[in-house]
Amino acid sequence: MGSLSRMYNPLFHPFLFLYQLMQWCLDKALSPTPPDPTARLHRPKVAVIGAGITGVTAAAHCIGHGFDVVVFEAGPKSNLGGIWSKVNNTSRLQIHSLMYRFHPSVKWEQGYPDRQQILSQLEQLWERYGLDSRTRFETPVEKVYQDERGRWIVNNTSNGRFEGIIAAVGTCGEPKMPPLEGIETFKGPVYHSSQLSGKDGHGKKIVVVGGSASAVEALEWAAAENAEKTYILSRSDKWIIPRNAVVDMLLSLNIRGQQTIFSWIPEGLLRRFFYRDLEDMAPAKKGIFTDTPMVNSDVLDKVREGKADWVRGDVQSFTPEGVIVNRRGRGVPENGPGKTEVIPADIVVMATGYKRPSLAFLPDDCFEPPYDPPNWYLQTFPPTHPSISAINCTYVNAIGTAGNWHIGIYTRILLMFLVDPLTRPRPFWMRTWIDFTRLLKKGSPTAAFDFFTYLELLWWFVFCVAINPFRWKWALFVFFGLGFALPKYIVDAESSLKNGESKHEAHGRDVGRSF
Repeated sequence: MGSLSRMYNPLFHPFLFLYQLMQWCLDKALSPTPPDPTARLHRPKVAVIGAGITGVTAAAHCIGHGFDVVVFEAGPKSNLGGIWSKVNNTSRLQIHSLMYRFHPSVKWEQGYPDRQQILSQLEQLWERYGLDSRTRFETPVEKVYQDERGRWIVNNTSNGRFEGIIAAVGTCGEPKMPPLEGIETFKGPVYHSSQLSGKDGHGKKIVVVGGSASAVEALEWAAAENAEKTYILSRSDKWIIPRNAVVDMLLSLNIRGQQTIFSWIPEGLLRRFFYRDLEDMAPAKKGIFTDTPMVNSDVLDKVREGKADWVRGDVQSFTPEGVIVNRRGRGVPENGPGKTEVIPADIVVMATGYKRPSLAFLPDDCFEPPYDPPNWYLQTFPPTHPSISAINCTYVNAIGTAGNWHIGIYTRILLMFLVDPLTRPRPFWMRTWIDFTRLLKKGSPTAAFDFFTYLELLWWFVFCVAINPFRWKWALFVFFGLGFALPKYIVDAESSLKNGESKHEAHGRDVGRSF
C-alpha cells in the first residue's frame, strides 16, 4: 500500500526522481506505523464526521498514534474522497502537489495529479490504517451531544461514546444550480460543472456561467474535448495566479494574512509578467489577499489562442441559441452599466459551485455570536468545546490549500487537548485569542477570519504551543507527528499538578484546565 506505481529514471527525469526520493524519506520518517489489526487501541476515542480527504487523513493520524476512531459518512462508499469523488475525470490538482501533502505517506508521481491519482492515494491511506472496518457509510450525523460525564454521543448511544469530535464535512456539498431567467428556453443541454464526464463537447461552443475554480474545471473539460470556443461568464473579478509552485508558495508567505501596503508588489508583478497583454482581466479594485485566487495558467493561454473568451458581466437571460449578457468594463461593479450582447452557445455549463455543508449537528453554544464560525479558536475549535475540531470546515477564503500538513497538526492538537488536561484552553483564553487576532487584523479589508494565508496558519500553531509551557513537551508530536514524542508518560507523571484529576474525569474531557 502507498508504494509508487512507477519509479522515474534519475538520468532522464532527475527532478521527478528527487521528488519521489523526498516523498519516500518523508513517509519513512513521519508516517505513523499502522497498528496491528488485533491490537487494542487507547482512549481517547474520536468520532470523525465525513470521509473526504480531511476526514480520512485525520482518522489515519488518530489510528497511527494508537487512538481509536470511528468515521461517519452520510453517503455510500462511492463518496469516499469527498468532493474529489464527485468532480470530472478531467479535473486535476490546480496547485503543485508539494502543497497537497495531506499525509506523509502520500506519494505523488507528478506535480499536478488528476482526480484518479488523488482518489487512489486516499483509498490506499484508508486501507493502510484499517479505516475500512471503522467507517460507517450511509450514516448521516444529525446531532452530537454530551452525556452526564461530558462524553460525546453521535446521533444516539448505539454509536458509542467519544471523547473528541472531528467535523470534516468540508465546504463543498451538493452541486448548486441557482435559477436563471429564461434558461428553460435554451435548446441545448445544461450541465453542472461537476457532471461533465462522458459528455460530448467536441467542436461545440460552450458557455460557462461562473468565474471561479469550477469554471477552471469546466475549461479543462472543454479543452480535453477540443471544443470550438469556451466563453467564461464571470460576474465578479477574481485574481488568477500561475500554476507555479514557487509563486504559489511565495504568496502563501504573507504572515499577516491580509492586504497590506506592500501588496501592490506581488499584484504588479503578476500584471506585468503573468497577465501581460491581458492585464484587463486582472481585478482593478480587489486586493490579492482578500479572496481565494484561481490557480491556473491555461486560462490566459486559451484566451490568447482564441480558444476561450473571458467575459466580465451579468447574465440577463437566455435565448434558444445562447445567453444574453451585460458585458462590463474593468472596475465596473456587478449590475453596473455595460454593453448587452448575445453569446452563442451549444452547451451551457453552470460553474456555480457547491452548497456549503452545514455544521448544525454541533451543539447550539458553538454558534453564539460574536464567537460563531469562522470566529473560532485557531479557526477550528469552538470556544465552548476544545474537544471539537472542525478541520477545513470553517474557512472562507485563503491562499494555501485545504489538503496539506495542517490536517495532521490540527488532529494532534486535538489529541493533546484530550490526553493532557493541563494543555486544554479555557473558554476565556480561547475567546481572548480570537479577540487578539481581530485586533491584529483590524486594518484588513476583510473580517479577521474571512481570509488567511498558509504562513499565518503556521504562526497560529506556533503561538498555540508556545503560549503554554505545559504544551512545550508536545511540540515534536504536534508539529511532526513523531510517535516517540507522544509524552503520555510525562502526562501521567504530572498527575499531582492536575489538582483533582478524578473531578475532571467525572466531567469528561471538554473542560479547559490550563492557566
